[in-house]
Amino acid sequence: MSPTTLVTGGTGFLGRHLVPALCRAGHTVRVLTRDPAAHPWLARYPRIEIIRGDILDADTIADAVAGCTYVVHAAGLFRFWGSKEAFEATNVGGTENVLRAVVRTPIQKMIYVSTVALIGTPDPNRMVDETHPARPEDNYQWSKLHAEQLILRTYQEEGVPAVIMRPGAFYGPLGSYAFNRLFFKDPMRGIIMQVNGGRYVTFPAYIGDVARAILQAFECGRVGEIYNVSGDSLTHKQAFDIICEEGHIHFPRLTIPGWLGIAVARLLTAFSSFTRQEPFWPITLRSYVYNYWNVSSEKARRELGFMPTDFREGARRTLAWYRAGQPDQIAEVEC
Repeated sequence: MSPTTLVTGGTGFLGRHLVPALCRAGHTVRVLTRDPAAHPWLARYPRIEIIRGDILDADTIADAVAGCTYVVHAAGLFRFWGSKEAFEATNVGGTENVLRAVVRTPIQKMIYVSTVALIGTPDPNRMVDETHPARPEDNYQWSKLHAEQLILRTYQEEGVPAVIMRPGAFYGPLGSYAFNRLFFKDPMRGIIMQVNGGRYVTFPAYIGDVARAILQAFECGRVGEIYNVSGDSLTHKQAFDIICEEGHIHFPRLTIPGWLGIAVARLLTAFSSFTRQEPFWPITLRSYVYNYWNVSSEKARRELGFMPTDFREGARRTLAWYRAGQPDQIAEVEC
């Protein structure tokens, strides 16, 4: 009998890769979405059960979890701009609803998709492994840490079979925000900004790798444990070098002194209080850009069999998707 897996956040960036991967692995997949009509691509897969609802609706979540073998809680609010209340309501309140349902329903495993970014300010003199202390710098990072703490507390008190995955910065086909925008979309339209010569270190995670790691965690992930899931860390200059080479991008790079980048970000963020729109370069990017994210995924390699895609190959696939006009589907996600 095939396993039944609930995926919250199944229509997001990760979900667009995870749902097909689960189908290929023989799972019956329940996808929670507020607007099924907005996601016609779901009809391509024969083993999909669509559940209309919101992560904040506890009754809907309880019904969705009933009868499942696995639960992947990937739904969440991720932006570089937003209120503490909004992040906490979705990322912590939504997680609480999933945990309540899982406590009442016997399942084999729950996978929570967190983020390495909750570390906030990594120590430049050590690797960012799962034991690195978390020092969140923005509302999003705090909400993800609070959700992790809630999960670990529920695991200890209620025995919920939860595994926490901490991916790096998502990139790949079918995405348009964060790393994809800063390192792919912007350079392709001539906006290449290297802060302090590109010396800072970033932590890209190819989106297909994260989906595969979740399936590996079903089999090998130890409950109550945290796993970093990221590709090899690169300096910003190294990342731009690869992307420009593979994409044949020859626009000049604008080298920005660190102090100027911060000043501009503060100005744009202040202006956003009037526009009510996320600024092009918000001050919260400081944590992600002005740090040395030397992330270790050794634990996931050792225990899950995780093998990240080489960044050059991931960049080729991402650039090809952009060059093709950002189609709604790619061959990699067909099942």
